[in-house]
Amino acid sequence: MARTRYASDPGLIARMGATMFLMGLLFVGFGTAIVLLINAYAHRHGGAPTSPDVLIIFAALIGVGTALGSYYWSDKIALRTSGARLVTPNSSPDAARLHAIVDRLCALADMPKPRVAIAPTSMPNAFATGRSSKVAVLCATQGILDKLDNNELEGVLAHEMSHVAHKDVAVMTVASLLGIVAALMVRFAFYSELFGGGGRGRGGNNNQSALLIIPIMILSMVVYAVSFLLIRMLSRYRELSADRSGALLTGQPSALASALVKVTGDMGKIPTKDLRAAEPLNAFFFAPALARRPGQQNMAAIFSTHPSLEKRLAQLDKISKQLSK
Repeated sequence: MARTRYASDPGLIARMGATMFLMGLLFVGFGTAIVLLINAYAHRHGGAPTSPDVLIIFAALIGVGTALGSYYWSDKIALRTSGARLVTPNSSPDAARLHAIVDRLCALADMPKPRVAIAPTSMPNAFATGRSSKVAVLCATQGILDKLDNNELEGVLAHEMSHVAHKDVAVMTVASLLGIVAALMVRFAFYSELFGGGGRGRGGNNNQSALLIIPIMILSMVVYAVSFLLIRMLSRYRELSADRSGALLTGQPSALASALVKVTGDMGKIPTKDLRAAEPLNAFFFAPALARRPGQQNMAAIFSTHPSLEKRLAQLDKISKQLSK
């Protein structure tokens, strides 16, 4: 946890540590299982096939490369994906307003000022990204600048800056490594089996390879599913932690609650194509860019990157009552 005036969250620290430990354990188990599968195949057939070796190395290299790229250049990737531009206080009245609020929050939190950006979209939202406070970017959309008053916007930005202070963005990026590798292995194994020909033209060698490729694909799917759920659980908790930290820093949980209601309510008015375009950044957003679909609430709760609006509002109401005592 970064040394700032943001309230420390032992629960978040414990969950980040547990997630990293479990992901590491899963990674070791995944690698061990693949080695055992290849050894068992080699023992039975007198040698391991080339294709799974290439598959594993290729997937691992791309997965590690993707994770490292996301870790070191997440700020640039997020800005390009959202179409946001960095702004100075002199760029526009909205930029001046945004910088003034960020300056106040940095003084309250005693933390370095992140770079500030505005995304030219009518969808009301905000996000912060970057592996550390030195390279962090805080971005607000034009929609949220138009929608919220200063107190509400301050609550949202305090929420986002807490992600930088808690360094949970970096932890999420590192934890995603195993999921990326497993997902790539599922895809490569599928195409290897699909286009390998099932032994056509090779005297059945590919049929024997399928005995190894298919178990690897199934194992990769299981590992991906487990890592996906672990990351989603951590993501939902970190959003609650950011709500708590932001509300306690500003002392205005009701303003943050009001912002949540306004932003979430407006999501249903955003065109579906715009929501789909924003999906790559959904885990970073203040509120999920998803349209509500009847009958899918239970499934959405399992796979969502954010806790439900009701849960977030209940927590803020509890904080409000505690502060008023």
